[in-house]
Parts: sequence; C-alpha cells; structure tokens
Amino acid sequence: MTRSITLTDQNLDQEETQERVPPRRMSLPGDPEDMLIDEACRDLKLPAVRERFIELATTARREHATYKQFLLDLLQTELADRDLRRQQRLLRLARFPRPKRLEDFDFAKNPNVTPEVVADLKSPAWVREGRPLVLIGDSGTGKSHLLIGIGTAIAEAGLSVRYTTTSALVNELAEADANRRLSSVIARYSKIDLLCLDEFGYLNLDRKGAKLLFQIFTEREERKATAVATNSPFTEWDKTFGDARLCAAIADRITFRCTLIQTGTDSYRYQATQDSLFQPSQ
Repeated sequence: MTRSITLTDQNLDQEETQERVPPRRMSLPGDPEDMLIDEACRDLKLPAVRERFIELATTARREHATYKQFLLDLLQTELADRDLRRQQRLLRLARFPRPKRLEDFDFAKNPNVTPEVVADLKSPAWVREGRPLVLIGDSGTGKSHLLIGIGTAIAEAGLSVRYTTTSALVNELAEADANRRLSSVIARYSKIDLLCLDEFGYLNLDRKGAKLLFQIFTEREERKATAVATNSPFTEWDKTFGDARLCAAIADRITFRCTLIQTGTDSYRYQATQDSLFQPSQ
C-alpha cells in the first residue's frame, strides 16, 4: 500500500523501531555462558553480535585466533551490520518511486552524459557543500534515472535524501499552509541533506504555489543541496512560475554554483521500443 506523503516523523520513527527488531535467532545450546552473552547483547543493543557470536567463536577456535582478533571480528561484524541498517533506513526515508542505480545507466546510448561527471556526483562532497544539481533534457533521456541513482548513492554514503515531484511538494506545502503547519514542514525539508526534485517545470504553478516552492529554495540556499530534473530549458522557466521576478529569484538559487547535466533531446527509451518492435522474430 502506498505510504502517505504526509506521514509524520513520529510515525517513521515508530516504523523504523519496529523494523530494527532483530529476527529470532536459533535456539542456544545449554551453555550458561551463551545465555548470558545473548542477554548482554540484547541489553547493549548489539543484534549482529547476538546473531553471530557462536559462529564467530567457532571459527576463531578452529583458526586459533587470538582474543584480540576474535574481539575485532565481533566489532567489525556489528559495525558492518549498523552501516547496512543505516543505508536501508536512509533509502526508505528517501522514498524513491523505483530502484535505479548509476551502475545501470547506459552511457553508450546517451553520449551527452559524461561518465566522469556522474562518477563525481556519487561522492557526497558536493552535497556537504550545499551545491545544486540541474538535469535538463527531454522525456526518455535518463533524467529521472540519474536523479534517483545519484540520490541512492548519496543515501548509501550516509546522508539524508528525499525524492519528490515538484507538484507533490507544492501540494504538500499548500496543504500544510492551509492547516497552519507550513513552518514545521519547511523546517523539516530544510534539514534534508539532498532534496531530489523531479518533474520540475512539467506543470505551470500559480503564484501561491511558486511562492511556497521559493521558500524551500530560500531555506536550503548554500546550506543543503538540491537536485532538479526538468524538461524545460532555463529560458522557459517563466512559463512555469508565471511571475518573471519570482522565476528569476528561483533560477538564481538553483543555478548558483550548480552542476549542469544536459541529457539531450533523443529519447533512448523510445528508441529501445522501436528496436524491439522491428527486431526480427526468432
């Protein structure tokens, strides 16, 4: 079932707590030391150690490992598990509509996109610097794939990410404004390390919607990174926002120190469909 976009942080925290509960492990043998270790791991919240200490102890005994090496193996197991859980949690909170990875992007079919530039965007350095990213191109040229893939890489690097479409964000802000919760929603978005804003410019916004969106960009300016995917060149953004001065102010905040990737006009998704239609039957 689709999760509501207005799901509160408290709901998310409760959901994460439930998902962090470790699965039931295999029955322990009758060794009282194992029982005590199991109980201590539960109290200290060390789920990976609790699940694997018997296995690791057996391996250490077989390989004649030192006490220090055994302890190191236990700690590294717990750290690796925590990193994985953190990645999974950040990916859930990002709310990507579908899984997309940069490793699966076909650069050969879109020569407009430079692999070296995309590879640099996998590093969280530009996000920590609060720099924007703008992806411009026609439908089917890989903008959303790149947006989600870059967001996924940043989330896996340990930073908070949120994906949404422009229309969904404006609707959420308008609803919050009507319910007198606008300041808290804007504050929540101002804390996200990377905001991935898809379908920017697909719909024309009224003045109120444009002003609400402007507040998001203003709160995040030069502090938090925003990535925008749009099918409209900069010269046509005034059609989206209606107000020329407001459009200029938004464009100024999105483009200052930004990385610009132009994905072109040739839809490789359409070309792939055409190729499949005319492929000779076996």
